[in-house]
Amino acid sequence: MDKRFEPHARLAAVIFLLIGCFFVLRPFLPAMLFAVCVSISSWPLYLLLLDKVKGRRNLAAAIMTVSLVLVIVLPLVLVTYNLADNVARIYEQLRLALDEGALHPPAWLANIPLIGETIDGYIRRIIDDREELLNLGKNMLEPARHFLTSGGIVLGSGVAQTSLAVFVSFFLYRDGQLLRTALLNGSARIIGDSAPGVALTISRTIRGVMYGLLGTALAQALVAVVGFLIAGVPAVALLGIATFVLSLVPVGPPLIWGGAAIWLFNGGQTGWGIFMLVWGALLISGVDNVVKPLLISRGSSLPFLLVLLGVLGGVLAFGFVGIFIGPTLLAVLYSLLQTWTLGVTTVPQGKDSLTEKKD
Repeated sequence: MDKRFEPHARLAAVIFLLIGCFFVLRPFLPAMLFAVCVSISSWPLYLLLLDKVKGRRNLAAAIMTVSLVLVIVLPLVLVTYNLADNVARIYEQLRLALDEGALHPPAWLANIPLIGETIDGYIRRIIDDREELLNLGKNMLEPARHFLTSGGIVLGSGVAQTSLAVFVSFFLYRDGQLLRTALLNGSARIIGDSAPGVALTISRTIRGVMYGLLGTALAQALVAVVGFLIAGVPAVALLGIATFVLSLVPVGPPLIWGGAAIWLFNGGQTGWGIFMLVWGALLISGVDNVVKPLLISRGSSLPFLLVLLGVLGGVLAFGFVGIFIGPTLLAVLYSLLQTWTLGVTTVPQGKDSLTEKKD
C-alpha cells in the first residue's frame, strides 16, 4: 500500500471502530452519562473520603457507590412500589363507590363562581346515568391504561438506569484520575492548549447545574413534607418524592401541593386547605427562587427556557435519567458557547476539586 494512504486508512479504521463501539454502548449511554454527571458532582466528597481512608481507592469508591444506592436507587424503588400500590387502591375505592352509589362531586365544586353549578350538575347527571357513566369509563379507560403503562415503564427504566449508573460510578470514582489524564491528553491534541480550561468549565458547569437541580428539588421536597405532615395529608412519603421529581420540571410542585389543598377542601378542612395554599405558594415554591440561584451560581446560569427544554427533551431522549442529563448537556454547551463567543479563555486558577490529584 502506498504510504500516502496509510494515515487515511488508520483514520478510517478508527472511525469505523468508534461507530461500532457507539452502537455497542448505545443502550447504556443514558446511564453512563448520568454516572458521569453524578461522579463529577460528588467528586469533592470522594476526595475527602479518599483522604479519610488513607488513599485506598477501592474502599472509597465502594463506600460512595453504596451511598448512591441508598440515596438514589432505594428511594426510586420505594416510590415505584408505592405508586403501583396506591393506583390499585384508588381504583378499588372508585369501583366500590360506583357499585354502592356513594360517588358524589365535592360540595365546594358548586360554589365556584360562574362555572361551579354547571360543572356540578354535569357530574351529577353522569353519575346518576349508569349507561352514560359506563360509556365515559370506556372512553377514558384506554388513555388511562396507556398513561399508567407509560408511567410504569418510565419508572421501571429509571430504576434500571440509575442502578447501572451507580455501578458505572464505582469505576469512575476508582479510575477517575487516569480517565481525566487520558481525556485531557486526547483533547489537547484536538483543541490545543485550551483543553484544561475547557475541562474546568465543563466540570464546574456540570457541578453547578446538578447542585442547582438536585439541591433545589431536595429543599422543596423537605419543605413540602413538613407542610403535608402539619396539615395531615396522607401518603406523605409518596407526595414528598413526587414533589422532588416534579421540582426538576418548572412549575411542577404546585401540581402536588395544589392537589393536596384540593383534597383538604374536599374533606371539609377549609382552614388546613388555606394553610396548604399559603405554605405551598410562599415556602415550597418560594424555595426555588432562593436556593437554586445560590447553588447553580457555581456553574452556568441556565435560562428558564433551556431548563424546560432540557428536562422535556432529556426525558424523551434518555428516559427518566434525562431529567438530569438534558439540562446538564445544554448547560455545558451554553457555557462553552459563552466562553468562545465572548472570547474568554477559562484558565484554571489554583486547584480545582476535580483536578486535585490523590493517589
